Amino acid sequence: MKSIFTDKTKEPSEEDLQQVLGETFMLWKSLAEFTKQSYPKYIEYWHFSGDKYGWNFRISDKKRALLYLLPRDGFFKAALVFGQKATDEILKSEIDENIKNEILTAKVYAEGRGIRITVNDKSNLDDIKKLITIKISN
Repeated sequence: MKSIFTDKTKEPSEEDLQQVLGETFMLWKSLAEFTKQSYPKYIEYWHFSGDKYGWNFRISDKKRALLYLLPRDGFFKAALVFGQKATDEILKSEIDENIKNEILTAKVYAEGRGIRITVNDKSNLDDIKKLITIKISN
């Protein structure tokens, strides 16, 4: 599914984001703030991934993306990529079994296993925050 923002010439503003996300805007802000507080030397930026995908928001350290936030119409997806060490830690954790299964079945690339979690309410926010903590610590 493509980003709600597809115009390469117009980087999304906070107002644009708030308008399309609606009630989930505060959840987006919560995950972004949690990530930035957990890793104070963060780098944040919008990235246009091409016409097929549109704009996404990234919070990174110097070498890797810690969290991708993918805006959609009325909701967003939180995307993370985990190496083997982080994957092993997730599988031992109290994170929801559905998320663990999705990570286990994800294709393994050189940078690790990727997962995208739909956020349309606060029900999975705690698990996503645990995943962010594991990502930062590995």
